[in-house]
Amino acid sequence: MTNREERSGLTDIKSLTLSELAEELTQRGEKAFRAKQIYQWMHVKCARSFDEMTNLSKELREDLKRRYHYTSLKAVRVQESAIDGTKKFLFGLSDGNVVESVWMKYKHGNSVCISSQVGCRMGCRFCASTLDGLERNLLASEMLDQIYAITVLTGERVSNVVVMGTGEPMDNYDNLLTFLRLLTDENGLHISQRNVTVSTCGIVPGIRKLAGEYMQITLALSLHATTDEKRKALMPIANRYSITELMDACAYYFEQTGRRITFEYSLVGGVNDTDEDAQELAALAAPLCCHINLIPVNPIKERDFVQSDKERIQAFKNRLEKRGINVTIRREMGRDIDGACGQLRRKHITDQAEP
Repeated sequence: MTNREERSGLTDIKSLTLSELAEELTQRGEKAFRAKQIYQWMHVKCARSFDEMTNLSKELREDLKRRYHYTSLKAVRVQESAIDGTKKFLFGLSDGNVVESVWMKYKHGNSVCISSQVGCRMGCRFCASTLDGLERNLLASEMLDQIYAITVLTGERVSNVVVMGTGEPMDNYDNLLTFLRLLTDENGLHISQRNVTVSTCGIVPGIRKLAGEYMQITLALSLHATTDEKRKALMPIANRYSITELMDACAYYFEQTGRRITFEYSLVGGVNDTDEDAQELAALAAPLCCHINLIPVNPIKERDFVQSDKERIQAFKNRLEKRGINVTIRREMGRDIDGACGQLRRKHITDQAEP
């Protein structure tokens, strides 16, 4: 099955670029302008079906239904935080799987965190996404439609996108790249590349490959530890790629794109939050053009990790700043609605399994 073929065997029309769609339609005798009409319905107006494309003839709409799969995610569950208004969506896919997305409202605009896979095989110890392993990759259309569905459901435009939900984006590279190109295409939603962040747990070949695309997106590295030994205890991917290899790949990404790297660092009480850890993190960050995002770890019941207390988090931040490192503490959002990656999907699966 190709990246543009849905599991029904039909071509996945929402994963086609405008030029690919135009080529398909003109080969069947349709006028070239039809491709742009359909493309705008899908990627600008966020139409939920072919039936909404009212400037197309009924005959053409019926023909499109026969020839193409139209990805249109349905909200299975929506939870809204009483604390900060964050909304978490659980979307149903065409094969019965479910995937999570989070909508967050900031002063600078609305941000959506999307998933790139159903489940995850990376095995990071503090993340609920990986507890049930990897089910499958998401198609580009399924990544896009998390944003489109949320746009329709909230009635508000999305200005920032982070690929930081369930899954490892670099483990689904081809679909990720198609998604990025469609998302930032001037004929579509046209979100600025500078407003898109892709997070990785540290797949070095993927980082280097993405650098070669020369896009202006932000790369976020889930670092979470300052030594190979500690990182291996938290993240199995560290058994394949050392911190030295990671730092070299990050330096290469900056050289190729000019984009500052973000280091994501989840603070786990008594594990990676000591003064020594802060000193070692500063040493890693100093040679690079980077920003450090400190994340108070979101506890999950299946693990025994606890969040560092506020005083320790602030002390960690202060120690980095004294070394001249650019650092922030991530604002916690959605804690009361299973906001962390994988929590809502896992809760849904557990609920479905109960008699």
